[in-house]
Amino acid sequence: MERLQRKIDTYLENWKQTEGRLPLIIKGARQIGKTEAVLSFARKHYAHVLEINFALQKEFRSIFDEGYTVETIVQNITLLRPDWELVPGETLLFFDELQACPACATSLKAFRLDGRYDVICSGSLMGINYQEIESNSVGYKEDVTMHPLDFEEFLWAKGYHPEQIESFYQHMRSLRPLSATALEVLQRSFREYLVLGGMPAVVWTFIQQGNYSRTLALQRQLLLGYEEDITKYAQGMDQARILNAYRKIPVFLGKDNKKFQISKVAHGARSREYVGVTDWLANAGIVNICYCLEHPELPLKGNIDPDNYRIYFGDTGLLVASLDEEAQVDLRANKNFGVYKGALYENIVAQMLTAQGYGLYFYRNRSATMEIDFFLRDADSLLPVEVKAGNTGAKSLRALLDSEKYPDVRRGIKLADANIGANENITTFPYALTFLLKRWIFEQIL
Repeated sequence: MERLQRKIDTYLENWKQTEGRLPLIIKGARQIGKTEAVLSFARKHYAHVLEINFALQKEFRSIFDEGYTVETIVQNITLLRPDWELVPGETLLFFDELQACPACATSLKAFRLDGRYDVICSGSLMGINYQEIESNSVGYKEDVTMHPLDFEEFLWAKGYHPEQIESFYQHMRSLRPLSATALEVLQRSFREYLVLGGMPAVVWTFIQQGNYSRTLALQRQLLLGYEEDITKYAQGMDQARILNAYRKIPVFLGKDNKKFQISKVAHGARSREYVGVTDWLANAGIVNICYCLEHPELPLKGNIDPDNYRIYFGDTGLLVASLDEEAQVDLRANKNFGVYKGALYENIVAQMLTAQGYGLYFYRNRSATMEIDFFLRDADSLLPVEVKAGNTGAKSLRALLDSEKYPDVRRGIKLADANIGANENITTFPYALTFLLKRWIFEQIL
């Protein structure tokens, strides 16, 4: 295996087959495999691949200084690198680290109208106003968000075939329990994923070695790397505040309600001083924000309390790396995956739902007698999801479903250390099958 198979590979193949394809921007957090995926694809499909990294090759930032016509840009590129050959119809221009040269986005309209060269851009989204980039070349570019490896990609890395994964789904569709062997094998792989997360370097090391040696060190190195990037790219905002918020995420996840509270990030911290901090982290792809619903009803986005939210790491491996030594021992030696008040399970579910394109919402009533971890939706109703650290009863979920106050809620999902099953209007799935939920919900509608 030369590299990890990624879902973006299929996306790129389909993009290449599209007539009149638009310049493509692949956005996402750092170190999730964007560059490797693009270069692997490019080498298969283009006779000439011109890779320009604006962070490492700063001299190329000037290629747009004299205007955005393709002729001018190509001329400036070849002035800097006269040995590069740009052949119409056979050349891919790969502009990497877009955040180091936002002006590049303005050129995409010209490349689309010119049509001689395919263009892919990639960026970490740190230190740039992506809304500003999105306003450039509107209608003349295509955007896609890439995430860390999801659990299906992790299974691919372990050698699972599509037919095997399809078998898991068919059991979900018919609500047939998995065999004891299939469930144990699936859960074993999921526990590995729970500890490792989906950062490619960590997963690759584990797959190559067949054990966890060096994986924690890699995770901690990535965690520190993100902190260094925050210091490097945070502009127009107090970097210390972003770092304070970032470092406090595990602290709040370790509490019962998991609510992120600015007032407890630092002594004397006030909400107005931290405006934009959590959005910056989310826009950079580092965290996933889960907002509390005022009421468990539709619409979701118009029904949130903007001051009541939870912050999960974008990659659960980074949460693992942030745990203290005692929690590390409990997790690894004692196999206690419920450490930090079940935060690992919630974080991995949040990660898996985000990878499917879902927004994150939860509900906790004022008396704290009812708490639902996530909400999905089908065509016309809400689907509450309760994540259990083990296989205990879904008390809150049952109370929500039994109440006549919430007409938008008709059935619910429990994710647990359990097999596939159904009890009245609650469907139970093992955590591992979360990555198939969107397909399951969609096909339930049809």
